[in-house]
Amino acid sequence: MIPGQRISNRYKILKEIGSGGMAHVYLAEDLILERNVAVKLMQYNFHNDEASIRRFKREALSTTELTHQNIVNVVDVGEEDTPYIVMEYVEGFDLKEFIRLNHPIPYKKSITIMSQILDAVEYAHNHNIIHRDLKPQNILIDHDEKVKITDFGIAVALSENSITQTNSLLGSVHYISPEQARGSMATKQSDIYSLGILLYELLSGEVPFDGESAVSIALKHFQNDMPSLKEKDASLPQPLENVVLKATAKEPKHRYQSVVEMKRDLQTALSAERANEEKFVPLSDDNEETRMIQPISEDTKPVAPVAAAAKVEKPNNEADNRKKAGNTRKSRKKGLLAVIFLLLFLIISLVIFSMTRPREVNVPDLMGLSLEEAVTELEALNLETGQINELHHEEIEEGHVIRTNPSSDAVLRENATVNLYVSLGEERITLDDYTNYSFEDARAELTELGLSVEREESFSSDIAEGNVVSQSITAGDEVIPSQSSITLIVSSGPEGFALRNLTGYSSTGVEEYADELNLSVTITQETHESIPAGQVARQSPEAGTTVFPGSRISVVFSEGPEETEMISFDRGIIIEYEPRDEETDEDDENDSDSDEEQENGSDEETTLVPNEIEIYVDDAENSFDEPYRVFDIFERTPEIITFVVEEGETASFRVVRDGEIIKEETGISPND
Repeated sequence: MIPGQRISNRYKILKEIGSGGMAHVYLAEDLILERNVAVKLMQYNFHNDEASIRRFKREALSTTELTHQNIVNVVDVGEEDTPYIVMEYVEGFDLKEFIRLNHPIPYKKSITIMSQILDAVEYAHNHNIIHRDLKPQNILIDHDEKVKITDFGIAVALSENSITQTNSLLGSVHYISPEQARGSMATKQSDIYSLGILLYELLSGEVPFDGESAVSIALKHFQNDMPSLKEKDASLPQPLENVVLKATAKEPKHRYQSVVEMKRDLQTALSAERANEEKFVPLSDDNEETRMIQPISEDTKPVAPVAAAAKVEKPNNEADNRKKAGNTRKSRKKGLLAVIFLLLFLIISLVIFSMTRPREVNVPDLMGLSLEEAVTELEALNLETGQINELHHEEIEEGHVIRTNPSSDAVLRENATVNLYVSLGEERITLDDYTNYSFEDARAELTELGLSVEREESFSSDIAEGNVVSQSITAGDEVIPSQSSITLIVSSGPEGFALRNLTGYSSTGVEEYADELNLSVTITQETHESIPAGQVARQSPEAGTTVFPGSRISVVFSEGPEETEMISFDRGIIIEYEPRDEETDEDDENDSDSDEEQENGSDEETTLVPNEIEIYVDDAENSFDEPYRVFDIFERTPEIITFVVEEGETASFRVVRDGEIIKEETGISPND
C-alpha cells in the first residue's frame, strides 16, 4: 500500500509503521470519525491460503469481544482485496524498544508494567481467548507508560504454516513455549510461559535463549535450563527470579495454573516476608522412572536354529552335479534377458510419455493488460481462456485485466483453463441532494462513498446554521467517487451587521431603527447626570457588536439627573456693634464751632453712626458671590441664618461689617 490509498473508501493510508510474518501495519486516517487508526493488512503470500484467511478472520472477530484498558481495541474487520483489521492507534513504543531505551528498569517499574500485561491476559483467558504469540513487539506502551497488548489470537493463523515460515517465526520463537516448539496445541499455560520470558527480558534486558536459526532457539526452550538471573544481577530478589522460573517451567503442570496466581506471586515478590525464599525447583514426578536402553552385545545376539544332528550327505554322483549346474546357468541367462527387456520397455515408455505429456507453464501476470492482449498471451502458452468475470475496480481501467484465477506464477499444464477478472472501471454513483442536511451527516455519507469533501461558509436566512445550503455537484449527476471532489456550501446563519451607537436617540429614533433592521427592543429607564431625559443613555449589546435580524436589544432611556434631597437648618450668630462718630461734610467750618461748644461746655448728645452689615452664605442655594442679607445695626444684634444643603454636604457663612470681615465659619452641617 502506498500513502494516499484508501481501504473501503474509509481508511486513508498515511504510512507503514510495522510488519510481521503475516501482515503489514499502517497508520491510517479514519475519514468518517476523523481520527488516526492502525490498519493491519494480511500479506499477499497468504492470499491463496484459504485456511489461513478463515483463521485470520475468525481470530480477528473473536478479539472484537475483548474490551479492556490494557488491550488494543479492534474497531473494524473487513476484506477488500485482502483481509484487514482496524485497531486503535497507540502513540508510543513497543516493549522491545522501551526496554532498549530504559534498561536497566527498576524492579518496581518492571512489576508495574508486568502487572498491566497480566491484567490483559487474565481478561482474555477469562473469555477463553489465548494469545499464542506474546512478545514485546505485540505490547505497546504510550507516553504515560500505560500498556496495551495487540494481536490477541491472530497468531494462530500461522500455526499450520509455521514450518515453512521460518523467517516469520524469528520474532516469536524467543518467547515460544516448549510444547508449542514441539508442535503441540497452545494452552493458557503456553501464554504463561511466554509471560515468564517477557519478565526475564524486562529484568535482564535480553532474551534467555538465542541462536542462529529459529529451530536452534526452539530446541533450547525444551532442552536447556533457564539461565540464572541472579548471575546477571546479584541484587535481584530471589522471589522475583522465582516468578520467572515457575512461569517458564518445562512442563505446563509445573507452571502457574492461572495468570491470577502468577500476578499474586509477582506483586508480593518484593515484600519483606519473602526475603529469605529459596530458589524455585520444579517437583520431580515419582511415578515416572527413567529407563536406560541396554546396548545389544555379541552375547545377546539371536542364534539361528540348528537342525538337531541332521547331516546332509554330499552326493557322490558328479555327473548329476554337472547337469544341475548347467541348468542353473541357463535359468540365470533367461532371467537376465527378461530383466533387460523389462528395463528397455520402461525406458521407452517413459520417453514416449515425456514427449507426449503436456509441459508445465507458469500463469503470466496479466494485470493491467487489455482483454485481447491477455487472451493472446494465454494462447501463446497453450492455456485456455476460461470464464470472464467483470468487476468494478478503482485503479484498473475499463476492459483491462484485474487478476487471474489461478493467480499469476501458479504452475499449470498446457491446455489448462485460466479465468479472467476484467475491470468495468470504477463504479459510478448517482449523487443525492444534500440540501438542508447537517454538514457532518452529509460529509460522513459522501466520504463513505469515496468522495473528497470540501466546506465553504455562506450566510443564509432560510437554512439553519451548520446545514448544507447548496453543493458544487448537482444532485442526480453520476460521478466516479475516487476522482470526484464535492464542495458543500454550509450555512453560517443569517448575515449580521454592526449595531449602531444609539446613545442620545429619542424613543422615536430607536423604534425607526429597530423596524428597519427587524430588531426587537426592550426599553427601561434610569436617571442620568449628563444625558437629558427622554434620550438613550446606554444600550446592550454595545455599539459595534454583530447582531442579526430578529435579535433582541435593550436600550435604557435617561430620566434626567436624580433629584437630591435638601436639608434646611438654622444657625444663630451675634453681630457686635462698633460705635463711630458722625461725620459731616463741613468739618472745617465746624471746627471753630466745635471748639466753641467745647469751651462753652455744651451738653448736647452725640448722634450714633450705624454699622453696615453684609452676610454671605455658601450652600445649595447661595454663594459668596452675592450677599445673603444686607442691613444696618446700631447695637449688638443677634441674627439667624437659614442654610439649605444636600444630604452629606456642608455650608459656610461670612459676616462683613463696614467692609471688614468680622466673622467667618465653614464646614457647617445640620448635626453641628
